[in-house]
Amino acid sequence: MQIAKKLFRYYLAIIAIFFIGRVALFALYFDRFSNDEVNYYLSFLYGLKMDTIVASMLLVIPLIVLTFTPSNLAKISNFFLRLYFVVILGFLIYMENATFPFFNQYDVRPNFKFVEYLEYPVEVFNMLIADFKLPLAIAFTMIAIFVWFFMRATKNSFIEALKTPLKSRALWFLPLAILLFIGIRSSFGHRPANISDAMYSSNRILNEVTKNSLYSVGYAIYANKQYSSKVIKLYGKMPIVEAEKRVQKRLGIKRNDLNSTSPYSRLEKSHFPTPKKRNLVIFLQESLGYQFITPQITPELLKLRKEGLWFNEAYSNGTRSVRGIAGTSAGFLAVPGKGVVKRTKSQNGFFTFASLLKPLGYHTMFLYGGEARFDNMRSWFLGNGVDEIVEQKDFKNPAYVATWGASDEDLVKKANERFSKLYEEGKPFASLMFSSSNHSPFDIPKGRIEEVKKGVNCVENAVKYADYAIGEFFKEAKKLPYYKDTIFVVIADHNIRVYGDDVVPVNMFHIPALIIGDGVSPKVYENLASQPDVLATALDYLGKDFTYPILGHSIFSDDKRNINLMQFNENYALKVGDKVAVVVPSQPAQTYKYVNEHLKLIEHDVELEKDALAFVITLNHLYDKQLYR
Repeated sequence: MQIAKKLFRYYLAIIAIFFIGRVALFALYFDRFSNDEVNYYLSFLYGLKMDTIVASMLLVIPLIVLTFTPSNLAKISNFFLRLYFVVILGFLIYMENATFPFFNQYDVRPNFKFVEYLEYPVEVFNMLIADFKLPLAIAFTMIAIFVWFFMRATKNSFIEALKTPLKSRALWFLPLAILLFIGIRSSFGHRPANISDAMYSSNRILNEVTKNSLYSVGYAIYANKQYSSKVIKLYGKMPIVEAEKRVQKRLGIKRNDLNSTSPYSRLEKSHFPTPKKRNLVIFLQESLGYQFITPQITPELLKLRKEGLWFNEAYSNGTRSVRGIAGTSAGFLAVPGKGVVKRTKSQNGFFTFASLLKPLGYHTMFLYGGEARFDNMRSWFLGNGVDEIVEQKDFKNPAYVATWGASDEDLVKKANERFSKLYEEGKPFASLMFSSSNHSPFDIPKGRIEEVKKGVNCVENAVKYADYAIGEFFKEAKKLPYYKDTIFVVIADHNIRVYGDDVVPVNMFHIPALIIGDGVSPKVYENLASQPDVLATALDYLGKDFTYPILGHSIFSDDKRNINLMQFNENYALKVGDKVAVVVPSQPAQTYKYVNEHLKLIEHDVELEKDALAFVITLNHLYDKQLYR
């Protein structure tokens, strides 16, 4: 009986930590769901299920130790259990504290992003010290106080239970193990409970409050490492042949490349034929959301807008740089799980603009002010057609080095120097430049811009500095001979912070995109466009007929569709015009109308919902079978 009491007490302690964190989140974000017609107090009931799953898992090891440890090892086991619980409870206190700044930054509980950046300790440490001093101080103070009290109060806490005869304790193992199994499963149905059980509401924020941060991180790690047919089936089932045909039809792709195994490879004829080999420069902007496109923050980009093709309704396909890189350099949409830039099967033989142009004699490049190993960019680009990587170590005496590397002004200066040299050598080139200044902690050089917010490191100032660098790049490029033979693209990878109450906050995927260069007539394109559409349009301006599998079209093609696919965490939204179908793992698909930058639930459009599922299945299949070539 003592064993059961001990485990129950620690179950309550774990639940209490989760409960306090949930109450605080509930109060802090109450205005985000209080007006919805939903019983928001059910958040605590469904949340208790999530918390019970985690608590039951954490109590398995103590159960084994308490029931099977010989009595003569009682002191050792007592010390082990005290150490186990002080580490576990201390870590839970840390996780609940970390939830608040993470939620503030990403509008979700901690997920795979929470651990993914740990691959880059220097950058992460500098960012944490710069931006999160107070939350870290609070968390570690709370943990220190807890550890001090716990270790004083539990010196011989488990000795009495461990001194009970082994046979008597062993008898408790089976019934308690069954209870923990029931707690872990938390369901008597065919399938055990999982994170989808927390998603009981149409309000995304309320669902996030209901979740459990530790479970959310654990599930995200599992899902990203194990994105197999088993995980994909959580979205729904569909034969791959049907899925591919649905995607082809929805995108307006007519496959005509019979020599390729790719179901989307086709010949696209240029609408601007020329004997010249025009250069291509894609300037990918870190976290430049459309809401920043104002005269006060982006004056340089707004000047350039009048000189080229401006995409007024361009949308990103994800919320991470790797998604934007795949969309703008490969014309690929967001595959379920980890992005293709970081996955093993796409490290060579995956289509990119570089693999397309390199065989035609182009010198292909990737330029970045930071370390190219970040997000596995170096491996992915070098394996997929890029000849040359220019990164932080290649910048001699940079004007400014921030947390994430050499500044944007250093990047544009280096780019113009390199492009001019290649042009003088008679080598056509194709390049992707990736900015880094608009990234937390937003440290930028002083004296370059008139700050939007005086004397602080903030996103508005960082965006204005990035815009300043864009202006400096084009100001210098226009003086150089290579400019007249080059097509330039300026486009964002994603928004700075994708947040909102909707299951997929579609408005936060809105990004700026511009194509500028000789032969590009000033125009504003008002229809929906994806990152693959922008890439296809830029290639169209190069004036050659290309065969490629890009999941989008030039805006000058009769096959261009008003469509985009957006991934937000595990959720997918297929937007066609003002209709949006959303698919979520282990949940029924829903159809919405996009009205006033929000999703309004409407009657099911079954075909659109099936098409959204078809995209998820097809994208995974293209990656898994290495068919995107």
